[in-house]
Amino acid sequence: MDLVFVLFMKLSELVTRFLEHAEIAKNQSQKTLENYRHYLARFTAWTGDVPSGAITLDKVQKFRLYLNRLTDDNGKPLLGIKTQNYHIIALRAFLKYCIKNDIFTLSPEKIDLSKIPERSVEYLSREELERLFDAIVERDLRGLRDIAILETLYSTGLRVSELVSLNRAQVDLVRREFMVRGKGKKTRIVFLSPRAVEAIGKYVNARDDNFQPLFLNHRRSKKGDDITMGEKRRLSTVMVEYLVRNYARKAGLIKKVTPHVLRHSFATELLINGADIRSVQEMLGHASITTTQIYTHLTNKRLREVHDKFHK
Repeated sequence: MDLVFVLFMKLSELVTRFLEHAEIAKNQSQKTLENYRHYLARFTAWTGDVPSGAITLDKVQKFRLYLNRLTDDNGKPLLGIKTQNYHIIALRAFLKYCIKNDIFTLSPEKIDLSKIPERSVEYLSREELERLFDAIVERDLRGLRDIAILETLYSTGLRVSELVSLNRAQVDLVRREFMVRGKGKKTRIVFLSPRAVEAIGKYVNARDDNFQPLFLNHRRSKKGDDITMGEKRRLSTVMVEYLVRNYARKAGLIKKVTPHVLRHSFATELLINGADIRSVQEMLGHASITTTQIYTHLTNKRLREVHDKFHK
């Protein structure tokens, strides 16, 4: 590529090339591409369609001030620190692409992310979990499905999006394990507890259809072939979130309970009982150990409780 041409290449064209690279060479998800496109479009709109060499540390600092000072019609901040950081993460990825391709611009290593307050993680104790499971009193087809959903979420630590995408054929109830494709299209193996295997088995055996999805919306009628109708009846993430909230209310739990809280409970239970953090990272499908380390504060709290109880 001609050096003079590169020096004066506009941001809009470079961003397009970066997005094409992220899609083809890095095979990143559509959601990631959408986020990159959105955050970089905001940066380009603010700075103007300037050459890449015009991006300086001072300009990035002023862009961050702009993001931090954005407000809605009532004068309330429009973007939280975490969302502001997402803009900078996208910008750093773009700058890294430019540097790798010998395009003159600011080094991404010079840009630090804003410090985010320590994240608080909500989880359920074993007693609260049993109350949640016991809240499903009916054992009709929907009840069997719902207990299978709760047991699967807690047994595997799946994200709700991963749960609803499951097909019957991929879940091995004999080996009590299966492969799941998570964020960034990364695959991992997850494991089922005997309770989860029993719950899924009862639910599947009670069904009289041949639809592929593991979890169905049983309010829908059975019109159409197995493939098209099966997908139409696949349970949605919104419905699973509603079911979890509803059973938490019936169980009398005062915490805000979501499918992700069951994921937190899964990780916390493992760490409290002695699992190493690297193994938990793999089972959760976290790309970085830093993400998994949010749970160490919970296990440290548990150690404090043990010390206070037994050290006299």
